[in-house]
Amino acid sequence: PAPSGSATPKPSGSASPKPSASAPKVTASPSAGGQGGMAPTPSASAAAPTPSASPSAAAPSPSATAEPVPQSVEQQRKAVEQKVGPAAWAAATGLKAPADVSADPSLAEKLKPFGTLSPQEIAVLPVDMQFNVPTITCAQLDKRPPASIKDEKQRAVACESGAKYLLDVAKVVGTDVKDASAQLDQTSAWVVSLNFTGKGQEHWTNLTREAFNNEGQACDQTALGQDGKCRVAVVLDNQIVSSPEIQGVLTGDSQITGSFDNKTANALASQLRYGALPVTFVQQEKQNVTATLGESQLRAGLLAAGIGMLLVIIYSFFYYRLLGSVIFLSLVLSALLVFGALVVLGRSIGFTLTLAGIAGMIVSLGVAADSFVIYFERLKDEIREGRSPRSAVPRAWIRARRTIISANSITLMSAVVLYIVSVGTVKGFAFALGLATVLDLVVVFLFRHPIMTMFARSRAFLSPRVSGLGRALPARSTEQGTARNPRVKEA
Repeated sequence: PAPSGSATPKPSGSASPKPSASAPKVTASPSAGGQGGMAPTPSASAAAPTPSASPSAAAPSPSATAEPVPQSVEQQRKAVEQKVGPAAWAAATGLKAPADVSADPSLAEKLKPFGTLSPQEIAVLPVDMQFNVPTITCAQLDKRPPASIKDEKQRAVACESGAKYLLDVAKVVGTDVKDASAQLDQTSAWVVSLNFTGKGQEHWTNLTREAFNNEGQACDQTALGQDGKCRVAVVLDNQIVSSPEIQGVLTGDSQITGSFDNKTANALASQLRYGALPVTFVQQEKQNVTATLGESQLRAGLLAAGIGMLLVIIYSFFYYRLLGSVIFLSLVLSALLVFGALVVLGRSIGFTLTLAGIAGMIVSLGVAADSFVIYFERLKDEIREGRSPRSAVPRAWIRARRTIISANSITLMSAVVLYIVSVGTVKGFAFALGLATVLDLVVVFLFRHPIMTMFARSRAFLSPRVSGLGRALPARSTEQGTARNPRVKEA
């Protein structure tokens, strides 16, 4: 069944209501929790458990009915039947209660093949067979695939402290639990407080009534606590994580008491509150990554960043000529600023450059190149309109500045949002992209515009072939043939 509500006790476990509740206590001592990964959240079920180690184990509940078996499971069972052999399968099918192999050594030999089955194969066996066959151990049952116990309407087999138990159908499921928290009671002892939903409280009350009164004698001696009352089992990830003894009919908020400390009480409360993931995972592939592989990948990322920067510089010199030197110097300055920022952050907050961070810096190269294109193309437009290169530089800067700031602001906001909502390595990408974008703005305002103003006063800048403004300057020369005053145009 699905999980069940309680805490793993020592034999004396029990669960209790809060002091204000009308019902008596139910206490249990803490136990280790599940690994996470079963289907639903934990649920509470009456534990009609019978350890297979005891010859006095109770037979399966007479009210249980055979459930339809999916075709895929039936095929897997046939494969298991062929693996263990007809004799072993027939002997296991004929068992109506846990087998006493000490009384019949030949039966132990017949059932021996079941001890060689994998946990995946054990999971497809019928519940009665998992419980009655003594060669199926808790080591196999505990390692069954996640969600092997997920249907709260079916009985199940689970282990606690090395003993197998046959569990009744779940009477309380994980969604019935509204909240669970670790608290200190009036005696300063750690307890787990349970709060249920409206329907959940009704289910929990019915379950505690059934367990307290042992209706139908469903619990045998192994399922009783120290006070002779039935225990209920909390099942999570195919294992019993707790099984307190019910001390009364609980009609309100309850408490699980026992030998808890802060850590174990909070662990149990978390299991009851959140349960396990409602999904299962199947491993598709496995890859071992050595320590040197990360270093080689980091070097490859840095090499890719260097190649990207080199290609940008080559193209800028080819297309913009003298202006390409501005791009080159700006990128070098940006790289130095980024490196300096990484050193400072690494020493102050322990920031580490990752492959995702390198990817963010590579993307920032494109952002920086865009700002160059915007500025230089605006400069060409100003020259085509008849202005001299010296007067075109400040005018182009004023008009391009708004566009550059807007573009970098959008990139920066995207990086901030991505950093806030993302996790893991994506944060490194967002952080590196945002850092490089901010430093690009610093370079644009404090270096690129001043150096362009300086170049505009040089004689080489006025040469179309040297400056890279060849496509714009001839247009200006043609327009100069018309009768007009260039000073008026510049005004």
